[in-house]
Amino acid sequence: MEAGTPLAIVQVRAPADDRARWVRRARLLAWAGVGWHGIEAAVAVGAGLAAGSFALIGFGADSLIEAAAGLVVLWLFAAPRAGSAEAEARAQKLIAVSFYVLAAYIGAEAVRSLVGGHHPEVSWVGIGLSGVTLLTMPPLAAAKATVADRLGSSATRSESRQTMLCAYLSAALLVGLGLNAVAGWWWADPLTALVIAGVAGREGREAWRGESCCTAPVGGADPCCD
Repeated sequence: MEAGTPLAIVQVRAPADDRARWVRRARLLAWAGVGWHGIEAAVAVGAGLAAGSFALIGFGADSLIEAAAGLVVLWLFAAPRAGSAEAEARAQKLIAVSFYVLAAYIGAEAVRSLVGGHHPEVSWVGIGLSGVTLLTMPPLAAAKATVADRLGSSATRSESRQTMLCAYLSAALLVGLGLNAVAGWWWADPLTALVIAGVAGREGREAWRGESCCTAPVGGADPCCD
């Protein structure tokens, strides 16, 4: 029996070790996202103020909210809270609120731009930023989603969906800024922003309800699932 004891210990500890590895990866991805969104926000807000573009300023605000969502994930996976069902639920609610804030801000700015007939100047910096973001966000979102599935974390899954929303928003921004630059269609930008605001509101509702729960965790049951 003694010969089998070390094997039994390895079998019990392996899932915990595997979970710790995925937690480290979740933190790394969250830090990468926070860093990128900080740079993105500074460039977008600066370019938006220079061009008088509400869409670019809104995009910068979106970046700040996404950085905040990344900080929530880092808070969730801090040593005292890692694996805590209570912390998971609280993080899920915080990310849901960030979706609602994003939807309200983008929607309000889009309506204000449409009603006021605001014509922003052409911003090639904004076009370049949206193109880079469109290329980089989907792989980051996919990596975060994989980690969320491995950890069974609905909060991390919601944050990955918010990262993917950033890609959708950058695509809309690219179309809007591009049409304004090429054809002078200033209204294309706020119209696409309204669509994104609607998507963000839906994601916030699903995150609040915990509809991204019940993924298969590593080394334990999903705290969201009973």
